[in-house]
Amino acid sequence: MTRPLTSTEKCFVAIPEPRDQDWAEEVAAAMDRGRAGLLTRQNPDGHWVGELEGDTILESEFILLLAFVGKHDDPRVKRAANYLRTKQLSVGGWSNYPGGPAEVSVSVKAYFALKIAGDSASEPHMVRAAEVIHNLGGAEATNSFTRFYLALLGQLPYAACPSVPVELMLLPCWFFFNIYAMSAWSRTIFVPLSVVDAFKPVTRLPESMHIRELFLEPPETPRWPAKPTKKWFSWTNFFLGTDWILKKVEQFRLTPFRRLAARKAVAWMQERCRESDGLGAIFPPIIYHAVVLKCLGTSQDDPEMRWVLKQLDDLGIEEGDALRLQPCLSPVWDTALSLIGLADAGQRGDSEETALAVRWLLDKEVRQPGDWAKTVRGVEPGGWFFEYRNAPYPDIDDTAMVLIALARAGHATRTIVQPAIHRALNWLVAMQNSDGGWAAFDRNINNEILTKVPFADHNAMLDPSCPDITARVLEALSHYGYRVGQKPVDVAVRFILAHQEESGAWFGRWGVNYIYGTWQVLVGLAAIGFDMNAMVVRRAVRWLKESQNADGGWGESCRSYDEPELAGQGESTASQTAWAILGLIAVGEIESPEVRVGIEYLVGTQNIDGGWSEEPFTGTGFPRVFYLKYHMYPVYFPLMALSRYSQHITHPQAIESQVGPRGLRLLPST
Repeated sequence: MTRPLTSTEKCFVAIPEPRDQDWAEEVAAAMDRGRAGLLTRQNPDGHWVGELEGDTILESEFILLLAFVGKHDDPRVKRAANYLRTKQLSVGGWSNYPGGPAEVSVSVKAYFALKIAGDSASEPHMVRAAEVIHNLGGAEATNSFTRFYLALLGQLPYAACPSVPVELMLLPCWFFFNIYAMSAWSRTIFVPLSVVDAFKPVTRLPESMHIRELFLEPPETPRWPAKPTKKWFSWTNFFLGTDWILKKVEQFRLTPFRRLAARKAVAWMQERCRESDGLGAIFPPIIYHAVVLKCLGTSQDDPEMRWVLKQLDDLGIEEGDALRLQPCLSPVWDTALSLIGLADAGQRGDSEETALAVRWLLDKEVRQPGDWAKTVRGVEPGGWFFEYRNAPYPDIDDTAMVLIALARAGHATRTIVQPAIHRALNWLVAMQNSDGGWAAFDRNINNEILTKVPFADHNAMLDPSCPDITARVLEALSHYGYRVGQKPVDVAVRFILAHQEESGAWFGRWGVNYIYGTWQVLVGLAAIGFDMNAMVVRRAVRWLKESQNADGGWGESCRSYDEPELAGQGESTASQTAWAILGLIAVGEIESPEVRVGIEYLVGTQNIDGGWSEEPFTGTGFPRVFYLKYHMYPVYFPLMALSRYSQHITHPQAIESQVGPRGLRLLPST
């Protein structure tokens, strides 16, 4: 692990005068390379999209699905298995991020997928994998979603899986526990999974594909679907008792509303696929949609089945004899961030490239109510989603980023753009949670009791307010006239300040981790006019500076989610270095030695194509469960950092304008 730069070493860093001509030209040249490289990645219609890489559960689950629908001899199985073998750790298992330890659910699914692909349990790499899995508790230690895959393919009885009662589809929104009380991503998985649980389908595999050897005890051994607590009463034990009752009710076929609920669930899924690239436009619910269709007896030639499987195919990337899959696609996110990077680098707002990108984003605006409208009333649909098509699920983070991009690109004052901006601003303000913060997809999805249900072990049942999204919304609002002293801003600031860590950092929900959260909070607070000399800010600045590595960069491992004491520690990466620099620049530290050596790190590690190489995952899906590598993060984020620094050393006043056009007043209507 790269060690932090000591204060003594920082004192000996040669710091030329801010307007040193050679240094300014070197930074400007790096910025120009970054700008040119970003432009070469733009698609003809104006948008950008980079690969979105996850861990091997994607390839494993794809193979398991093909086996379930009777296609275990599909040529894609072999290609996905080839990719799985390249990701196996030397110790034998598979991790959920590069450099991480073997994880039991990831490893069991990979092992099972390789068995389906034809690998024998006696082969050395499979022996090593089985040993690691045994040491992690065996196949019975996997999470609930993994156990459902095992049940689908006859390796585990459904009794070992948590009940997912489809009857919840019949409960109204005001009921304590209903499908709209859980996060959007859990909802899109829960609904199809509830249909699967109602049917309990099983595809029998040849004996050679079984994984009985991974269990420490026979798979038929009765077990709770989650580990009970030692207390006589706890919410965990209450829900386990409820699960037992539900299974007994099923056993005696006392489920008079099951058919009705299942029909409603299927209709719910189909309705949300009309304006989307698959259910939720993300991999897990698309997989379960295909499983549901198989439960219903849908043939593989049926148009709906073909459409669902095509959405999965569209997530695939073939390279040589290997196939890997993406969890979803990120064009709106990548396009907005690319626009900001180009604007920082001096790209003219009236250029063809910018105009095309703005037009493409405007075409993606959401104009229909989605799931959010079940609990948020009286606001016109607006905002943006993450993928190419996902109208039922606009998200707050993408909407904020697009609003920033439109302003930074100089298009926010255009008459043709302003209606979309007004709708997005109204929608954002309406989506603010009662605690003052913002979440990702919904409002006030924060009932902690729901995290105790047996199928909530994916650590994503809720969608609570988080500092990074809240601060990004503040940054977006700042471009349209919002400042400290206005109610939505003030309550959001209180939420952010209340969630500062003792170290001075902020937790990052959607990026790794404390570097990400601290960067965005500092930028957001600066943008709305918060006092940058306040103690809370100076503590964060001190933490960022002390976290800098000896090579001048910043880095943080995904491990910090499990071990918070590792916050800010890890191999330097271009994206995390850029975040730290952008945070320091926002609070007026642009001439500090830490920023200077950070810029030197970026200049010195830039590739000839204008981008940067980056192996670690710096994106977060579900903390402690699923992480992401955005392949464009080391393209546009370092470009932003270089550009803002370059503008300062040539035009010091330029950096002040980046928090938003002060004269623009587009406050949403009340």
